[in-house]
Amino acid sequence: MEQDLRELYQEVILDHGKHPRNHRHPPDANHEARGYNPLCGDQVTVYLSTDEAGKITDAAFEGHGCAISIASASMMTEILLGKTQAEARQLFDDFHRLCTEADFSLEAAATADKDALDRLQVLAGVREFPVRVKCATLAWHAMASALNGGEDATTE
Repeated sequence: MEQDLRELYQEVILDHGKHPRNHRHPPDANHEARGYNPLCGDQVTVYLSTDEAGKITDAAFEGHGCAISIASASMMTEILLGKTQAEARQLFDDFHRLCTEADFSLEAAATADKDALDRLQVLAGVREFPVRVKCATLAWHAMASALNGGEDATTE
């Protein structure tokens, strides 16, 4: 059963890596930040559009990198739609814990959107390969930087 689950997770990552969703530069983005992973050279620019209430109405990215980096950015842009900035920040914190803490569980997550975090479980395997955590979290660091008014984010 565990092998079947790993294969499914690999398929999801490969699908998002080969056919990324929201891979574009939206003209009306009002938040933007670049992310760079100096260890492997992955680069991503995250674009967010928010309304007056602070809700994310559009999320997109451009860049290049490994399948994990691109898949994570693709999944992130799908999940962020409709979230408030506070919800997006909390999701980033929980996602980072998912990727780094072996004993992390969905029940321990602070985010109200457990379904979104459950969808991101496909990337949890990176915790077994610490160098890959930076690939999985790069776009998320850029997203947090964009929301905080920054222009650049790094995994270092």
